[in-house]
Amino acid sequence: MNYQRQQLFGSWYRSEVLPDGAIQTELAKMSEDGAYEFAFSIHGKQGEVIEHSIEFGDWGLVGDIHFTIAKAEYIDDEQYAADLADQDNYHAYKVLELSHQFFKYQHIVSNEVFILRRVIDKIAHC
Repeated sequence: MNYQRQQLFGSWYRSEVLPDGAIQTELAKMSEDGAYEFAFSIHGKQGEVIEHSIEFGDWGLVGDIHFTIAKAEYIDDEQYAADLADQDNYHAYKVLELSHQFFKYQHIVSNEVFILRRVIDKIAHC
């Protein structure tokens, strides 16, 4: 199936409960120019932020293949450049579903499935 890149423009969100009961969240922002920003947080059982990082890079969509290239990361307000020679900074996914509200995709190597929901960025004012 062929999907259109513009279907991914904007913000997406996912949340999952980890085996230890903590909650991991991701806020993904994908720009028209191919840049992305992924913010990851892990929250403890009391809601406190245990870990927070932000990854920056490039993304693309060709047919039903979504890919990312990590270029930098912020951890505890410290920026780290990604090693572009490290294969772990390149990921490819098969798109399983892409609609106005849902983005479901599967990692090509690990087969892990992710489901993101669109974040409404703009609310109309009456």
